[in-house]
Amino acid sequence: MIRHAVVLFILLTTVCYAQHPSLPSSFQSKTIHSPEGADIYVRWGGTGPVAVLIHGYAENSDSWAPLAADLMRDHTVVVPDLRGIGRSSKPEGGYDKKTQAKDMRAVVTTLGFDKTVVVAHDIGNMVAYAYSAMYPDKVQRLVVMDAPIPGIEPWNTILLNPGVWHFNFHGPDAERLVAGRERIYFDRIWNDFTGDPSKPDEDTRNFFTATYAQPGGMRAGFAQFTAFSTDAKDNAVFEQTKLTMPVLAVGGEKSFGALQAEIMRHVAINVQEAVVPHSGHWLMEESPEYTVNLVRKFLE
Repeated sequence: MIRHAVVLFILLTTVCYAQHPSLPSSFQSKTIHSPEGADIYVRWGGTGPVAVLIHGYAENSDSWAPLAADLMRDHTVVVPDLRGIGRSSKPEGGYDKKTQAKDMRAVVTTLGFDKTVVVAHDIGNMVAYAYSAMYPDKVQRLVVMDAPIPGIEPWNTILLNPGVWHFNFHGPDAERLVAGRERIYFDRIWNDFTGDPSKPDEDTRNFFTATYAQPGGMRAGFAQFTAFSTDAKDNAVFEQTKLTMPVLAVGGEKSFGALQAEIMRHVAINVQEAVVPHSGHWLMEESPEYTVNLVRKFLE
């Protein structure tokens, strides 16, 4: 009887406590002060060459869980929360991607590292591009996943797509509209850009929503988009000098697809193209095994 009760408890616990994304528990963590006026929360673990993973919007650094768990076998994996997101501070300004690239550099050097590979998704692509353009001799390889770069063609065409309505949804009134309804707002984004309506799953959606529902979280999240006009001006300057490190441009088949490589060929001379079959935008949630294998093969 007792044995059966224990088994039932385990089963109920498994059902009731689904697993949201989480970086390996062995990772160390600390908060690093960026000279640009933000405190950046970062976790790192593993041994070997350094790989910096930069997350996107509607997520935080835990979104990298599948890739981090794989790469830590033979890499030192560094996974920060962008300013304003997750456990990083939420300053009033500094959400242009050039400033956030400086945040990332502060993280890398404070941890005692220098040259790294950089892997990015969504808004993280924009920060990673700025980082690679500003510190080209510090980036050995660059992976960008499924997102445009402000000001880089076909940026103006992308802006005409009603699917990117959220690029222009920000400001105090937007904050008031979303307050207490963050999950509804994020559901629209997750649903619009997924190739599988069940992904991200419920527990993952609730987990990420909670990180943005913190005081100041939505203001800081919206600020990522407010900065796009500044980013476009900065990128017009960066684009004049093409990136020379190898670049892997990954798009979901039901999202950016081959367009990701087209975008990166405007700014880099050595671009490899990859499309994840059947996947939408949320590559780590929709097709983690396939995507992890792509990145690992590129980094080897």
